[in-house]
Amino acid sequence: MQVAVIGTGLIGTSVALALREHGAGVWLADEDPEAARLAANLGAGEPLPDQSPPADVAVIAVPPAAVAATLAAAQARRLAACYTDVASVKQLPVTQARALGCDMTSYVPGHPLAGREKHGPAAARADLFLGRTWALCPAAETSEQAVVTVTTLIRTCGAVPVRADAAAHDRWVALISHAPHLVAAAMAARLETAPPEALDLAGQGLRDVTRIAAGDTGLWTQILAANAEPVAEVLAAVAADLAEAARMLTDGDPKSVTTLLEVGQAGVARIPGKHGGAPREFTVVQVVIRDQPGELTRLFDAAGQAGVNIEDVRIEHSPGLPVGVAELSVRPAEAGPLLDALEAGGWPVRR
Repeated sequence: MQVAVIGTGLIGTSVALALREHGAGVWLADEDPEAARLAANLGAGEPLPDQSPPADVAVIAVPPAAVAATLAAAQARRLAACYTDVASVKQLPVTQARALGCDMTSYVPGHPLAGREKHGPAAARADLFLGRTWALCPAAETSEQAVVTVTTLIRTCGAVPVRADAAAHDRWVALISHAPHLVAAAMAARLETAPPEALDLAGQGLRDVTRIAAGDTGLWTQILAANAEPVAEVLAAVAADLAEAARMLTDGDPKSVTTLLEVGQAGVARIPGKHGGAPREFTVVQVVIRDQPGELTRLFDAAGQAGVNIEDVRIEHSPGLPVGVAELSVRPAEAGPLLDALEAGGWPVRR
């Protein structure tokens, strides 16, 4: 497969790296030559030649408002047999592409549900899409052959393709991606004027809540503007819940807070588990780990020798001390054997 990637930021370069790992040829282009050069130096592909036969597919990895114009220019050049994009909203580029007279039969709107709080080609990873959902929102005119080609590309990247209507997609991502980003930013904004002594107490919970707030401000402004109405609806509902909780706390009656906490627990329980499967209950095994090179490798090797699969891991650092606590999530039946194996290997564990 020969693929042209237009836009060598985090997502575009990650797509290119994933494809290269599976032997695909990749051409790279970006309006910033330095970004394209860095992506090429990372092994993501070769610069797009001035003259070339059509690629099998072109991946348009630019901000939502630029997708349609980029698509029109690529089609005018006959860059590829079919085209897809990776913008996190779908109605805007589809509407604009139609208005520009783009060939909609060869265009398969797409959106990989993967990302990082970092941006740019240096943040790209070949495994970014492994096991992640990748939405496909073909228009009424989109040819089935174009869908098949783009689906092959998605599977090659290790993602799971899911077809959706463009309007429904935008409502759904407002709930599960766009509004959460603003909620994280609102919480992180409270920290700007916080005294250093308060921040010294920050634990993993605060980091979990605010992590995505570190995303690219320019890109997120475009995303939120392109999906404004659905995002506003979710934010209004969240704001109403928080306002009611604040009122009840002020009034000295925590009843609504309890209700919100319980409904929140029920909502978390509905989030799919690993690889999109049903959520699973895991047991957390806590291990004291020294803050030095090679310790995590030793710990994972010890779990592997015990025949235990680590489902998830996080590390709580001890302020001012050269140690931390690694929290290993494992299946309940494997917690005992893992604890026994770690204790036998000299690891300090919590029973």
